[in-house]
Amino acid sequence: MMSSKLDNRIRVFRAEHRMSQGDLAEKIGVSRKTISTIEVGRFVPSTIIALKIAQYFDVPVEDIFSLVASND
Repeated sequence: MMSSKLDNRIRVFRAEHRMSQGDLAEKIGVSRKTISTIEVGRFVPSTIIALKIAQYFDVPVEDIFSLVASND
């Protein structure tokens, strides 16, 4: 069965804004570890966290997060 995986471009947006994981975490009120685990795909963020990240970068949530098909 085909399933979906959540892909994200958080690292790209952080690089463009010259921010560390800690900087972004502080701005949206989560831990650095939360940002780290979301970035590498080990943790799927809540809708609220995803929206806060998008809002911080002033882009639609779809610019940061996307679903990709995976074969697992």
